[in-house]
Amino acid sequence: MGFIRTLTGDIAPDELGRTYAHDHLFCVPQLWKEKGIADFMIDDIEASLADIADFVKAGGEAVYDATAIDYGRDVTALRTLSERGGIKIIATAGFNKAVMWPGQMGDTGQTIQQWIDARDRAQLRDHVVTELTQGIDGTGLKGGVAKFGTGYNTISPSEDKVMRAVLDAHKETGCPLHSHTELGTLILEQLDVLAEEGIDPSRLTIAHVDRNPDPWLHRKAAERGSFLCFDGISRIKYHPESVLIECILNLVRHGHEDQILIGGDIARRTMYRHYGEGGLGLDYILRSWVPRFVEEAGEAGFDGKALIDTFMIENPKRAFAFAS
Repeated sequence: MGFIRTLTGDIAPDELGRTYAHDHLFCVPQLWKEKGIADFMIDDIEASLADIADFVKAGGEAVYDATAIDYGRDVTALRTLSERGGIKIIATAGFNKAVMWPGQMGDTGQTIQQWIDARDRAQLRDHVVTELTQGIDGTGLKGGVAKFGTGYNTISPSEDKVMRAVLDAHKETGCPLHSHTELGTLILEQLDVLAEEGIDPSRLTIAHVDRNPDPWLHRKAAERGSFLCFDGISRIKYHPESVLIECILNLVRHGHEDQILIGGDIARRTMYRHYGEGGLGLDYILRSWVPRFVEEAGEAGFDGKALIDTFMIENPKRAFAFAS
């Protein structure tokens, strides 16, 4: 393994610690701001810090913040949260998904879609490489993961161009990769593109796999070598926790425990405890879900505590490391 790039500097993988593999600690998505959807405005440093304090108290040490430019990324705020909150934060280079691209691209006067359309694959690659090696938005703060995304059972021409440009950035930098899947669709199709581009699938973490709780699909993706991120924990409106836990244990039964990552994908004020909405909070996974998982894993004949250490300490070391 090489190094892990955090907002407070590059570290050895062993320094990362207990990690959430997909969350949003500070973000102001431009499209949702334009539409007046206040619940998506994670924009209060002090409130985020209070939730981070709960996370640290529960044993949390690091977070991959999966907020890309099209979802309202603010790496300066994230750096403040890292320094004041006492956690390591990995920031995101690249993009999320086309549904967000009608939003404005900073102060360019263009939408994100127009900005992407005006650039070819090589120019987009160079943009992502700059975010990874020189700094994001002119800050000097570098992304530690490059992200791309696809829609619900669709890959638009722009998403395909962006995806391949992000993969080109990976070829140039050796960075770890992260993908958005809308409701867990097109997982194998994304892996097909990686194969076309000659990318080792073990460099990719696929998000939102638990939105599509299909054990066969999960197994086939794992067999190809990718990391699978279970980041819908607490979202009972999609599936009860029992469904997610059974999907995870099914992968363990098939020998894929070294490819499982855990996160909460907290991206609403109503999901945070300290934004005044009384949500479950950033510490929910460690405080409540982990003990339940350990119990259910034990009932199924596994060492649940050892599995949690694998999912949240050992696997992130590899998933978020640049190639040596």
